[in-house]
Amino acid sequence: MPLRFLRYFSAFAMISATGALADPITIETATGPVTLPGQPENIVALDVAAIDTMTALGVAPKGVISPLFVSYLDAATKGIPAVGSLFEPDFEAIAALTPDLIVVGGRSVAMADALSAIAPVVDMTIGTDMIADGLSRLEAYATLTGTEEVADTLRQAISDRIGRARDMVADRGNVLILMTNGPKLSVFGRDSRFGWLHTALNWPQAVDTIAESRHGEAVTFEYIAAADPDTLIVIDRGQAVGEGSENARATLDNDLIHGTRASQAGSVIYLSPAETYIAAGGAQAIIRTLDDLIAALTEAG
Repeated sequence: MPLRFLRYFSAFAMISATGALADPITIETATGPVTLPGQPENIVALDVAAIDTMTALGVAPKGVISPLFVSYLDAATKGIPAVGSLFEPDFEAIAALTPDLIVVGGRSVAMADALSAIAPVVDMTIGTDMIADGLSRLEAYATLTGTEEVADTLRQAISDRIGRARDMVADRGNVLILMTNGPKLSVFGRDSRFGWLHTALNWPQAVDTIAESRHGEAVTFEYIAAADPDTLIVIDRGQAVGEGSENARATLDNDLIHGTRASQAGSVIYLSPAETYIAAGGAQAIIRTLDDLIAALTEAG
């Protein structure tokens, strides 16, 4: 083939490849479908669940928040520039990275409009249906980064664990989901941030009249004793954010809790707050939480 044709063919191939990379892509977000001009090369992530899932896909964001409060992400984010905290993005640091896309969610979503002056912003907040939203975000990040095959593997891993956990709780009666924050107690129902334990696993509520709010319904030890759940799931918020408050085990070390069916049957399960509260909806967080739950249910017998 003459040299001029080789040159022409090479140039055409480069133009075609560039055109393919620039094809618009559409992803689902917390606010609906969003179309971007192409796959972004530089993504700044201001949401822990987003950082969790992106690193699970083998993709390192160009900038992340700090601290993450999630130790299992430390290795994957080592050396990545910090661009502020969960609630306070560093606009100058973000702009210096010249991102193609900024991901916000949950705690950082309030800054979305201001950040849009730097680059396109997508809201990837995880809502009350944590499993469904987490899987939707997994698909979106895979589309953004071209890692669909890895996403398929992660999706199957999650599905397998949900099936196993659902089978394990089928004959275990009801469950009450409790968050402690030092001495403060809150319970959560099926429409809450932890409601997936009921909806995804078909696990009945110990109390059907829990008032739904993002922060749960404040209760007393007497309330828990009266609910008398077969299983008690505990999430320690104080431990999650490192407030140094009394830990959940100390808080619940009293006769009212010890008298419940859950306590007497050895079915008080403490889930890691980093995964269930801070990084909820991240692919790794979902898998790790389900693994912890399966291990605890196995131990409880």
